[in-house]
Amino acid sequence: MSAERILIIEDEPAILRGLVDTFRLKGYDVVSAADGHAGLDLALSCKSDLIILDIMLPAVNGYEICRATRERGLDMPILMLTAKGQEEDIVRGLNLGADDYVTKPFRVAELVARVRAFLRKRTAPRADVYRFGPYELNLATHRLCRDGRLVELTAKEFKLLSYMARRRGCALTRDDILNAVWGHSVFVTPRSVDRCVTTLRAKIDLSAGAQTFIQTIRDVGYRFDPPSA
Repeated sequence: MSAERILIIEDEPAILRGLVDTFRLKGYDVVSAADGHAGLDLALSCKSDLIILDIMLPAVNGYEICRATRERGLDMPILMLTAKGQEEDIVRGLNLGADDYVTKPFRVAELVARVRAFLRKRTAPRADVYRFGPYELNLATHRLCRDGRLVELTAKEFKLLSYMARRRGCALTRDDILNAVWGHSVFVTPRSVDRCVTTLRAKIDLSAGAQTFIQTIRDVGYRFDPPSA
């Protein structure tokens, strides 16, 4: 079986060299680019399994690479690298189709863990049943159970949880959630998302303060990120 291919697009030589060496040592097939033009060409042609993409690149920036990749119909996970504190940049990238982000300076071990999680999810068969903590979410029967007992959810809460479960580990903006759960034609505000998340949390958290499956990402949105069993 051939190694999974990671494309790294980063213009800072030290960061690029370090990431390339790290992922090659982990056994991945690594392709890299140090500017936007080369990165865009590789994103569209090299058949990568995942892209690590810096936002601020010479010639063609990371937003344009992300947009062009998704417009071409390519669905590999895209992890953005962004400077700390640039929340608007993060939201913009996620809305263009990126799956998650890591802020600089970052811990390499965290980035490696994120990459592994996305690649595992990419190769896993699509599931109708998702398990987290004591819960089992069954999309086919439209049921959420805790230790075998039915948990009553509203239609919106079930749709929200289903969407988050399918995008487990991904950073989701409020606009992402609005479009997926409420649809483009319904006039609602981001506050609707916050209210629905609040009521859903009250039903699936194990106990107050003990465990939160839905993480809040400040100025961005939410991430459904249950701890591994």
